[in-house]
Amino acid sequence: MIRIDIQPRWRFHQRDGSSLDPQGLELLQAVHDTGKLTEAAARVGYSYRHAWNLLGKWQAFFGSPLIELERGKGARLAPLGEKLLWADQRIRARLSPQLDNLAGELELELNRVLQASNPGLRIHASHGFAVAALREWLERDPSWQWEVQFRSGSEAIIALHRHDCEVAGLHVPAGPLGALSMARIQPWLRPDQRVITFVVRTQGLMLAPGNPHGVRGLADLARGELRFVNREPGSGTRLLLQDLLQRDGLDSAAISGFHNEEFTHAAVAAYVASGMADAGFGVEAAARRFGLDFIPMAREHYCLLCREDSLELPAMAALLRVLQNPEFQARIGQLPGYALSRPGEVLPLTQALEQWGRESLL
Repeated sequence: MIRIDIQPRWRFHQRDGSSLDPQGLELLQAVHDTGKLTEAAARVGYSYRHAWNLLGKWQAFFGSPLIELERGKGARLAPLGEKLLWADQRIRARLSPQLDNLAGELELELNRVLQASNPGLRIHASHGFAVAALREWLERDPSWQWEVQFRSGSEAIIALHRHDCEVAGLHVPAGPLGALSMARIQPWLRPDQRVITFVVRTQGLMLAPGNPHGVRGLADLARGELRFVNREPGSGTRLLLQDLLQRDGLDSAAISGFHNEEFTHAAVAAYVASGMADAGFGVEAAARRFGLDFIPMAREHYCLLCREDSLELPAMAALLRVLQNPEFQARIGQLPGYALSRPGEVLPLTQALEQWGRESLL
């Protein structure tokens, strides 16, 4: 079965026509992670001399150093190196869901022509760390052609209602806020739908390392000096934030940057890590990946929703086996801010909602 991987690629150009292929970004990431140029070079498979020459080429192109070496203290990224690294992280975080969707569509078309696999399930779900891990795990089985498309939560539920997919991602806050969340999608819910339990994840405020502005909660976002970055309209995370603000009697209009938007949790975290914003809202896993401080605000169940008749599909049995696989569960257990919630258990929607409504928000 054919697999397609599409990665973003960018180049630097000067007015004199010279250009630079950013192959050194991997080296910058290694320097950031290790703090030593020797270890960084070894990690990316370069000799020390080649790494040094590459950095010299970059410095000549930009007219500014990318790393700073200090005797006895190793190496660290210079301001330009930091900015380039975060720019690359933002590009990847922002574009990856769209590129993954395109790759999946192309895979489906090619494999249908080649008749390389059995039809699997069409899964529409909002982009997140657990869903990305599930997609990766599903694709390990070449006997099925999985179609995993990243969509907003509301788009996924509407697609399920219209029979455009067999499985939709659904995230519901614990406690009373869950009822508000479900009221928005009530027109597309049906009695024959079933919940497949998956994970509980923690969402909250992502802050610059060390929390230099002393943020303690949502009320601090309205302070004039704070710059905020939000998720896009219609995303479950943005709707959750709006519900939390309404609960606390806070006006989103007072938040500078409330309409400054990114399309994934990782993109929000990268935006804050790059210094372009002081705070964002999203899952803990994204904050930890980018070395940010994190203040938990809410727990929510991220589950899968399907029609009852879809449970009879052979591919559905394969999906449930993955969710119940101890190795896969161990992989999910490594994600910060994620906890397993009896993955693979099938419940009536009303039963699941009643159970989650009795839980505490945090």
